[in-house]
Amino acid sequence: MDISRDSVVSLTYCVRDEKGKVVDETLEPISYLHGGYDGIFPMIEEALQGKGVGTTLSINLTAEDAFGQYDDTLVRTEARNVFPTELLELGMQFEGSPEGSDDFLVYTVTGLTDSEVVVDGNHPLAGMALQFSCTVTDVRPATAEEIQHGHVHGAHGHIH
Repeated sequence: MDISRDSVVSLTYCVRDEKGKVVDETLEPISYLHGGYDGIFPMIEEALQGKGVGTTLSINLTAEDAFGQYDDTLVRTEARNVFPTELLELGMQFEGSPEGSDDFLVYTVTGLTDSEVVVDGNHPLAGMALQFSCTVTDVRPATAEEIQHGHVHGAHGHIH
């Protein structure tokens, strides 16, 4: 079966930064619903369209094609007393919304003092060009329920 809209694609991947350092990879396949469901970068999805099992791709992504440019306005300094006192440490992540927005972002604690906490709402790979390499391990038709929900269920995908 070739990859097309409403197919479930399973693949292994490796993501490298501009210097060739591995920043993310999976040895076990992950699966996504193909066809504009935001399960993978659009540029990768476009390159995989019409391909089949065994296809190997290596694609260079600009920051805009990947996690976007780094946005300084997503870095905030907050009073430490607005955070839970137990176990607050660098690298912790939590959901929050930027001021004046109903959208939720994942914030990472990037700085700590006795009185302040610096949090960053940018993805850790924001502003970086990346090389994405993958191998397609399986392709199957999506179920009606997966299409309705907009994501994969079961093996390698989301389970309710």
